[in-house]
Amino acid sequence: MSDIFSKIKNGYKLFKNIDFAQLEAISKKVDLQEMMNAFSHLDEGQLQGLKKMMKGTAKKQKDLPIINGDFYDLSSSLSDEDRILQLKVRGFLEKEIKPIVNDYWLKAEFPYEIIPKMAELNICGLTYEGYGCPNRSFLMEGIIAAEMGRVDASIATFFGVQSGLAMGSIYICGSDEQKEKWLPKMQKMELIGSFGLTEPEVGSAAAGGLTTTAKRNGNTWILNGQKKWIGNATFADVNIVWARDLEDNQVKGFVIEKGNPGFSVEKIKDKMALRIVQNGLITLTNCEVKEENRLQNCNSFKDVAKVLQMTRAGVAWMAVGVARGAYESALKYTRTRKQFSKPIASFQLIQNHLVEMLSNVTAMQTMVFQLSKLQDQGKLTDEHASLAKVFCTLRTRDVVSKAREVMGGNGILLEYDVARFVADAEAIYSYEGTKEINSLIVGRAITGFSAFV
Repeated sequence: MSDIFSKIKNGYKLFKNIDFAQLEAISKKVDLQEMMNAFSHLDEGQLQGLKKMMKGTAKKQKDLPIINGDFYDLSSSLSDEDRILQLKVRGFLEKEIKPIVNDYWLKAEFPYEIIPKMAELNICGLTYEGYGCPNRSFLMEGIIAAEMGRVDASIATFFGVQSGLAMGSIYICGSDEQKEKWLPKMQKMELIGSFGLTEPEVGSAAAGGLTTTAKRNGNTWILNGQKKWIGNATFADVNIVWARDLEDNQVKGFVIEKGNPGFSVEKIKDKMALRIVQNGLITLTNCEVKEENRLQNCNSFKDVAKVLQMTRAGVAWMAVGVARGAYESALKYTRTRKQFSKPIASFQLIQNHLVEMLSNVTAMQTMVFQLSKLQDQGKLTDEHASLAKVFCTLRTRDVVSKAREVMGGNGILLEYDVARFVADAEAIYSYEGTKEINSLIVGRAITGFSAFV
């Protein structure tokens, strides 16, 4: 009799706790009798597993590590002043550039409205002394290039042309009067510059084969020829153009201002990379430039090489930034993207890809940190800069490729940023000296033999 009362009591408790509305809703989705049958045949272990799985859906969100591509904490070696500037630049890029960059990249247009805002950072001509320039370290200049590359390579390239190639040409090769005339306004970004060296048929052979010519006629130089892939050229106020002097066959530099007769620019369209950068095809047709606009301290290509050596280190840093941006974007994606009810970041093969990416990023970072320290010590050589350019652009290609891979089909969508990094890495790989040319520079230094033609 006691067993009967016990069963009635337990049945009452069960009946009391049943939510009949929920039971009715469940009955519309599954066969209750079949489900009860299945449950009755589960052993203790299976029931415990089922309970654990059901509880797991209500678990508190797991706290994940901060996404940070500076795995060896190299930024901690910066002074407080430099660290503040780094974070200031990062904040500007996150707030002003990141929200608009994919739209402008897709349209192949430049966001001119950012120029005054960027000028407020006071980072143009960062390493130069005087003329309103900050006179900071090359290490800090590299870090800024990486911060820009981490968000967008096009903006980093625009700035590199303005602050490095254009201003650097005047700073290294210009007279005191020329520096006073142009550098202060360029530092404030009131004047935008371009750098015209590459030609339609002359890239790597620029040292000895420029086809753009300059012929002196009294106090005037007559320039004829073309320059191709010239960043910022479509809207630049100050264009640095390098030409071969017909008299002595040496390379000379000229500052050609906007509106100069005989100077025209056509925008290069249909690019697959660096689409925000406004690259131009410059045509010089009996373009007259006054002697006062010839860079007075440039007498051969060796002087041009001084500018290229200085900026090549910046390209290596930019590649590091692109790689870091791709890695961080991929890591963020894999921690939120789920397959088989789990974040794909929890899968072994995905973690292997992420670690390989981080390894490359970290190796590049340590390399360029030392590169800039050599530059700050006045010990930088062509081969130092060239090795960094070769290694960092190669490894960046590998990183962006793996970033796209772990994102699957979504890796080709602009909204996830990695597709843009993949495309832009190809341009960085080629400009400022191809892998082959930079390899030969390093090869000559380590073997003692020149393999150049």
